[in-house]
Amino acid sequence: MSQYMVEINLPDPFPEDFIIKIPEQRQVINGLLETEKLHSYSLSLDRRKLWCIVNGETEYDVITILNEFPLIDYMDYSITELMFHNGVVLKVPAFSIN
Repeated sequence: MSQYMVEINLPDPFPEDFIIKIPEQRQVINGLLETEKLHSYSLSLDRRKLWCIVNGETEYDVITILNEFPLIDYMDYSITELMFHNGVVLKVPAFSIN
């Protein structure tokens, strides 16, 4: 499975129908994170750009996932296949019976 960085440009300002769809977008994103189709999803402070790491076999898989976004009609994006993406590794202490 490959990982892809998707850089998304958002409209400025947001149209009213865009704002109405934000809760639905968040719900879809949460589902994609739970199913590990998305590895991460980040919004810039100025709300003009999104970045996400998408898991997929091909760029076509990534586009298919992006098309699940309720806000996709308002987004311009570019897709870059990654060599690797390092994330935080949580270390759980070993369990001791003592």
